[in-house]
Amino acid sequence: MLPASWTESLRRIAALIRRELLTIWRDKRGRTILILPPIMQLFVFSYAATFDLSNAPLAILNEDAGLASRELVARFSASDAFKPMARLTNGVEIKAIIENGDALAVLHIGPTFSRDLASGKTPTIQFIVDGRQSNTALIAMSYVNEIVGDFSREQAARYGRSMAGPQLVTRAWFNSNLETRWFIIPGLVATLTMVVATLTTSMSVARERELGTFEQLLVTPLRPWELFVGKIVGPAIIAFTEGALLAVLGILIFHVPLRGDVALMALGLAVFMLSVTSVGLMISTLTNTQQQAQIASFCVVMPCIILSGLTTPIENMPGWVQALTYLNPLRYVLVINRGVFLQDIPASVAFANLWPMALIGVVTAAMAMRLFRSRMA
Repeated sequence: MLPASWTESLRRIAALIRRELLTIWRDKRGRTILILPPIMQLFVFSYAATFDLSNAPLAILNEDAGLASRELVARFSASDAFKPMARLTNGVEIKAIIENGDALAVLHIGPTFSRDLASGKTPTIQFIVDGRQSNTALIAMSYVNEIVGDFSREQAARYGRSMAGPQLVTRAWFNSNLETRWFIIPGLVATLTMVVATLTTSMSVARERELGTFEQLLVTPLRPWELFVGKIVGPAIIAFTEGALLAVLGILIFHVPLRGDVALMALGLAVFMLSVTSVGLMISTLTNTQQQAQIASFCVVMPCIILSGLTTPIENMPGWVQALTYLNPLRYVLVINRGVFLQDIPASVAFANLWPMALIGVVTAAMAMRLFRSRMA
């Protein structure tokens, strides 16, 4: 049984959470979009957002020792679109390197490639691509078709005869039809959850100041840490509920598969909430009006979305921008959500993304608590 002091604290926190939920529910004020967020987005998009494929990690399994296969591999190595990062020795290694996300694709050349090409037969090349990144996969396949097409024409000229050239067989793992919705919706579950949590938390203290009720809270028996918990739990509950609703709608309406453990996704979102609500409370503490809080929230949320890998691969970004993404909790929760929906992600991979997100959450919560205490003093 909990001590009387803890019971009383929980009762006060529960009352504050109920008050926060009711206040958020009744607030019908519109959102105002000003100039600063679009300007910031313009700069971030210019550096980070591109649909051109660049340095995509490619693994190569070449089972042929002939000259033709080596020439084809050299074409992929020379292309700016791909970055060969592993040479596989057998087909068993393909599954692991795709599942772990170490490579976007695997180029598989069979053992009779050069011999078939020289004899006028149509050799087969297999290009296995990670379908969890459907947009990037489609772009990668177009690059591959171009490289193989150029190679085929060169081989036809070399042998002095009309020939069909190699036949390319593609296969997308985890998303066989390369449905864009399967790629976007798991990301939107986390992204929209972040937007809702950050906005509602950021306006919490600012709203109290505008209404003149913040001073009333200061004279209540509520301790600073109780106020802090009460202010972040309410928005976290609302955002988490919306995230769960979006996930259900994605499954029922858009038929996105759910192949993994729902508990892992719920745990990921819960840890994610610790970070984003703490950031939201920092914004709320530093601003005096709800309008200021909204603008500051968009200034934080939009760069996080762009630098998360939601729509464009992180590998395409400049090195210094890639380093910034490690401070972005949205980067890690996207891996968990997409893995749970499309892959049945192993627990080890999930926890490898959970602990950096938890560390970010603890740091941001400590900073928010310290700032909140100083503003209440």
